[in-house]
Amino acid sequence: MKTLTDNLSEPLNGATKAKVDINSDTGHLTIDRLTDGEQLLANGTLQYFEKQGVPYKSVNMSNGRATLTVKGGGTAQSWLHFPWAACGGAYEWQIHLNPMVSSDITARTGGGNVRLDLAGMTVTYLSADTGGGNIDVVLPDNAANLNVTLKTGGGNVTVEIGSGTTGSNTVKANSGAGNVAVYVPSGIAAKVYATSGLGKVTMDSRFSKIDNNTYQSPDYDDAADKVDITVKSGAGNVSVSPK
Repeated sequence: MKTLTDNLSEPLNGATKAKVDINSDTGHLTIDRLTDGEQLLANGTLQYFEKQGVPYKSVNMSNGRATLTVKGGGTAQSWLHFPWAACGGAYEWQIHLNPMVSSDITARTGGGNVRLDLAGMTVTYLSADTGGGNIDVVLPDNAANLNVTLKTGGGNVTVEIGSGTTGSNTVKANSGAGNVAVYVPSGIAAKVYATSGLGKVTMDSRFSKIDNNTYQSPDYDDAADKVDITVKSGAGNVSVSPK
């Protein structure tokens, strides 16, 4: 099947906030930050299979807030039938976002892997979902009141929480069958709810067990800055470790 490439390049147009919705159909998806200082909201490369058609792209602006939507040209049915096969032979999307823009990010793929390197960015909301691939996430340092939800049908999930995280933050990571690993900086207060159907749960020693599935750092109750973490797997191992 022939693979083609479409280029993404969207001007900044004064945007200070953005809602970013990316759906790569069956493709592997990487999102990180622009590094060359260009006055762009986003750029990148979008591969696609010839029979799918060119990916759909749109940007709407309202009061300094951009809504960026990028979707694969395939139909929903095209990836629902083949999420597992897509993991090995999928095309690649690489998208770079302006780190100076405060972004809410939704990233989806039917069966590919998702890698989100958000270091150096400003992010207030993140949702990533794949039918069967792996999810790897690096969250930004100095995030505030961050809401993160990560879900895969069968792959592994790895998430690194950034240093200097402030306010009330939520991180949820779930795999139907794979391993789930969360890395927490030592200076951040946290409560963890961790379960695995068939695997084992491994917990950083600084978290005390307060009931069957809940663990808590000693400073959690009095901390103004904290993270609530939920880690679940149906069959894989679950771990929370120091970063």
